[in-house]
Amino acid sequence: MRLNLHLLRVFHHVAREGSFSEAARQLCISQPAVSKAVSELERQLDTMLIERTRVKKTGPSLALTDAGLALNAHARAIFSLEHAAIEDLQARSGLKRGELIIGASTTIASYWLPRYLQSFSRLWPDIVLKIVAANTQTIVEDLYDCRLDMALVEGPVQKEGVAYYPWKEERLVIVAPPGFFHTQPEAVIAELRPVASAQKTLRVSERDLCDSTWLMRETGSGTREVVLDLLERQGMQPRRTIEIGSNEGIARGVAAGLGVAMLPFAVVEDLLLLGRLIELHIDGMPGLSRSLYRLERKDRPTSRVVGAFLDVLSRPA
Repeated sequence: MRLNLHLLRVFHHVAREGSFSEAARQLCISQPAVSKAVSELERQLDTMLIERTRVKKTGPSLALTDAGLALNAHARAIFSLEHAAIEDLQARSGLKRGELIIGASTTIASYWLPRYLQSFSRLWPDIVLKIVAANTQTIVEDLYDCRLDMALVEGPVQKEGVAYYPWKEERLVIVAPPGFFHTQPEAVIAELRPVASAQKTLRVSERDLCDSTWLMRETGSGTREVVLDLLERQGMQPRRTIEIGSNEGIARGVAAGLGVAMLPFAVVEDLLLLGRLIELHIDGMPGLSRSLYRLERKDRPTSRVVGAFLDVLSRPA
């Protein structure tokens, strides 16, 4: 059996858009032609791919069968790689032209990536750089669909077809606003570093932290997953949490007195130096850190542009 890629492309558009008419618009063909193509693919495969229903007042609707869902997953992979192959060929001009689209979770995009982008731009000034910043889950899906050339995220991922490799370690700290724990004697407050007299650390108990309100990122964030994992390993379960969609928003929320949070040191360094935040220390808790990861799609060859950027990433920033 041979799979007709033209018919598969039409079916994939229908499945992706959830509409025959929208698929027709995307493909610049008529709606009857779309319906005919899907029916012909079903005939060739001898299986029903789409369950066609009609809902009152809302017009026709559709749902994929189990076979349709399975086939569309393969179609998504096929056409994502097709797009990647075309872009790779277009970029093979001695790195004198082309573009590099990098996906990065928000903390990496804001605090780690700029220094490497500057080094790459100095070496390859004619390559157009585009950065897509989103949470880890979104970045993984975009990489799988080949909308990104490469990706850097804040935690390991479990996605079939996507490989992850450790890139660097990032220090984490637990922070609170000054005076948040009023029951602590002043004697336990000590300077964290002699060069930063405004930066303080406060010893607290695990119970103090569990009784506090924790500010956390949204579901799908690599930072959130790391924080929950570290807390679970310490046997700590916060009684109340507040969800905020960015690390910067969480840091400002902590400074405003909303609660405590575990954040990358790079995010809160300035606020610690200014005395707007203090670092919390728990006796017996080891130093906190997390690994940052580089992602790649397993079945996608590394382009020359991506290879050049990986070489920059391997150097000290």
